Parts: sequence; C-alpha cells; structure tokens
Amino acid sequence: MTRILAALAVAAALAAGTALAAGPRDTLLAGYVAEAGAPASAARGEAFFKATHSGGKPDTASCTACHTADPRSAGRTRAGKPIEPMAVSVSPDRFTDPAKVEKWFRRNCNSVLGRECTAAEKADVVAWLTGQ
Repeated sequence: MTRILAALAVAAALAAGTALAAGPRDTLLAGYVAEAGAPASAARGEAFFKATHSGGKPDTASCTACHTADPRSAGRTRAGKPIEPMAVSVSPDRFTDPAKVEKWFRRNCNSVLGRECTAAEKADVVAWLTGQ
C-alpha cells in the first residue's frame, strides 16, 4: 500500500510540473508523507531523533543512544558493532532500499519507543537526515 501511495504522490507531483527527482529516497519519503497525510518536517525529525523517549528499552531511550547526536558521525550498536553515519551527505545510499528502511525503522522504533514509528515520524526523520 505504501508503495502505491508513494508512486501516486510522485506521479501527482510530476503531473503538476513540480521539479522532483523521483529517485528511491524521494519515492520512499513521498510514500510516508502520503500515508501520514501531512508534509514532512526536518525540524520535527531532528527533535524526534534527539529526544529521550519512554516505552522502549532503558538503554536505547533515544535514537542517539546508538547513532550519536551528530548524524554525520558513525555510531555503535549495543553489541559494539559500527553503524555507518545516518546523514545522506556522508552515506549516500541511506534510505534507498525501502525493505531495508522498513526493517530498521521497525526494529529501532520498537527498541526506542516500544512501538512502531508512525508514517509521520518516519517522514520527519528521513526529511531531516536527507538534509544532513
């Protein structure tokens, strides 16, 4: 369903004459925005990413627990494995594989929040990290 909504959002933008590079990251973000029914906000994405949340695991109450507060820096898992930087400017392949993005959002949101992220939360985080 998300892929269909993303494709429709991209098609509508192109039909309206909007300058939109319909790459995989754009399509992913457009799908989250369409599902959320509201535009993405990079400012909300940054605040969400850096906030301390309740409901998840105590040692991962924030995305920054593993990813660091600077998305251009490498992080570490709880097991000590390195995590490539989240910023698209440093890791250009970030957010280009929808199945991989969904896998990690599902896993990490459950760890940090104790639930899955909403489409709006995903859109906001992707919008922020795309600009980093």
